[in-house]
Amino acid sequence: MGVAVVHDLTPEDVAKGLAEGRILLVDVREPNEIAAEAYPDGIVVPLSSFDPKLIPDPAGKDVVFACRSGKRSVTASMAAQAAGLPYDKHLQGGMLGWKAAGLPTKTGG
Repeated sequence: MGVAVVHDLTPEDVAKGLAEGRILLVDVREPNEIAAEAYPDGIVVPLSSFDPKLIPDPAGKDVVFACRSGKRSVTASMAAQAAGLPYDKHLQGGMLGWKAAGLPTKTGG
């Protein structure tokens, strides 16, 4: 097993992939953060209790991790890869980058 590599995807790439049904977005932020501001189409697997087995079968989609700034999503991707899962993509810049790109968010998780 080689060293884990995490690939950066831009907010635009992720938004396009979500719109086209090619991406399963996994938000690894905590519930209080998600209650305040969430990705429109994310599933939540908080990093504090992260278990890669909680990620549903992506059914052919690319799993992309996301957080607030792009740090925790890298940690989650490396943990998933350490568990033998091929999930090597994350949202570069996280929620901050997502909003900076003018992409929509929702409240109330």
